[in-house]
Amino acid sequence: MKKKILLGLLAVLVIIQFIKPEKNVSSTPSVNSIHNKFPANEETMQILKTACNDCHTNNTVYPWYAHIQPVAWWLDSHVDDGKKHLNFDEFLTYKLKKQDHKLEELIESQEDHWMPLDSYTWIHKDAKLDEKQRLALVNWAKETRLKIQSDPAFALEEDKK
Repeated sequence: MKKKILLGLLAVLVIIQFIKPEKNVSSTPSVNSIHNKFPANEETMQILKTACNDCHTNNTVYPWYAHIQPVAWWLDSHVDDGKKHLNFDEFLTYKLKKQDHKLEELIESQEDHWMPLDSYTWIHKDAKLDEKQRLALVNWAKETRLKIQSDPAFALEEDKK
């Protein structure tokens, strides 16, 4: 009986390896990237690349275990959820008010230390941010918010409410 159960589980594990989620990989740079309008300095760009971009852009760098099911499904759901909340590659498609709010959330995430997620930093040790790195992200986000808020269209969006 145990042998049949083990064989059944093994068969299921083999079969699910053929059911793969679509990878979050874009072959071209996004024209709607936040960096096209609000560039960051080299240090901040590196922080974003290391700690944020896998889940918050259209390009994820996948580790070897991302090709094994059901881990790939779990990772795919995390990436989809991250992009749903904030996608730096689609940032310029957001209304100015939403852009401002997303950067406000980014600031909060760094000041309250809830990003990057622990489940990400357990594996990606280099994504664990120190206070200097968090401050660099916060400063960039604050500067960018000021630029967004100074856009005349921002005030017009406010008046429409």
